[in-house]
Amino acid sequence: MEKVSITDKQININGDRTIALVTGANQGIGLQIAKDLITHGFTVLVGSRNLERGEAAAREIGEHAYALQLDVTDQASVTAAAERIGSEFGRLDVLIQNAAISNTNKKPGQSVEEYAKTTRPSNVSIDEMRAVWDTNVFGVLAVYQAMLPLLRKSTQARIVNVSSGAGSLTMNADPANGHRAIFGPVYPASKTALNALTLAMAIELEPEGINVNAVSPGFTKTNLNGHAGTETVEEGAAEAVRVALLGTDGPTGTFTHSKFGILPW
Repeated sequence: MEKVSITDKQININGDRTIALVTGANQGIGLQIAKDLITHGFTVLVGSRNLERGEAAAREIGEHAYALQLDVTDQASVTAAAERIGSEFGRLDVLIQNAAISNTNKKPGQSVEEYAKTTRPSNVSIDEMRAVWDTNVFGVLAVYQAMLPLLRKSTQARIVNVSSGAGSLTMNADPANGHRAIFGPVYPASKTALNALTLAMAIELEPEGINVNAVSPGFTKTNLNGHAGTETVEEGAAEAVRVALLGTDGPTGTFTHSKFGILPW
């Protein structure tokens, strides 16, 4: 495993800059979230499984962006990342859990609908389900546990989990939902589980004043869906950034979308 590393830029910690970690930030929605947070005066740690890609992203973002090798499925990587943040910055103000995968064996050219037919409860590969849940669910919990001591050192800590409307049980239970047919045990249900984790975290941290919320980026054009989405990455990043900017005076335990407001669990 590569050693966790902040890029070799000179790090000048400014006490009035909010420090945020964005996982899966070397591309797509995560990269856009990082860019947007920089414009709001944040220092952003660009979490990336591949350090070189993270460093390239940090260079693209510019000043106050630093690459951090972070594989959410590797406990040693997660632990080392938290240790490095602690030694370099001393605290963490905002954790945005964006890293996610939608599949590991979808065939090239295969549509989402065609792939969904291979992941019904009756025929889904258990290995496929485990692989996706390892990133989207267990990886989120691992990062949460590792970063919580650093968040507790902040006076303005909050957590934003990037979920998906595809995981809403209420919406998928509605026969009128046009996307209901693709609900299944792999990606959609992993986001259902993420929503449950979000609520559990919010309940746990509410007495400490640390807000935890889930957001849906919508159907955004990214590698996650083979760029089949209908919204831009700027639109997809908007709600995560909005909620991250709310601070400790904002809500906790919510699930929202930038255009549709509060979503049902």
